Amino acid sequence: MRRFSFPGCGAAKLRLVGIDLSHGAVLITLAILTCALLLNHVQELSCRRSAEEKGLTLLKEWLSPAQLAQYEKFGYFEVTGGNSGRRYRIRPTRQMNVDELDEHGARTAAWCFGPEGELPIGDVMLAQKIALENNEEAALEVANRGSRYETRLARRSPDQGIHTRRL
Repeated sequence: MRRFSFPGCGAAKLRLVGIDLSHGAVLITLAILTCALLLNHVQELSCRRSAEEKGLTLLKEWLSPAQLAQYEKFGYFEVTGGNSGRRYRIRPTRQMNVDELDEHGARTAAWCFGPEGELPIGDVMLAQKIALENNEEAALEVANRGSRYETRLARRSPDQGIHTRRL
């Protein structure tokens, strides 16, 4: 068995918060701390997953029946700009996820804007929907614009597998 020593603590004991600990006690303490850190990490992941689920639930509640059907089928939905009447497709990614569409549904530009902070994707998409439908000009004023070739689009095949294609 390997003996552990800590600088300035001698080979046999570690002084931790005013308590003398033997090597066995140090190993047990380290194991407990490791388990506590791991449990904390798992709880954070669970909270994040729960936040993502709540965000998507809220988004679905705000979508029109046609938008909800489109989202359920393709994984994205379209909105009409409140000022210009242009159509936009909102996809569930965090960057360049708003596509401006022409009259045939082809992408003419990619836009990137959204609320600040690390929010669930459903909350980001809902904020983008509300902004485009109610104050399109202000939303696009702060957005970054990319070309129609900026990103790859994902589409779902009939078997629900995701495939990518370049427009």
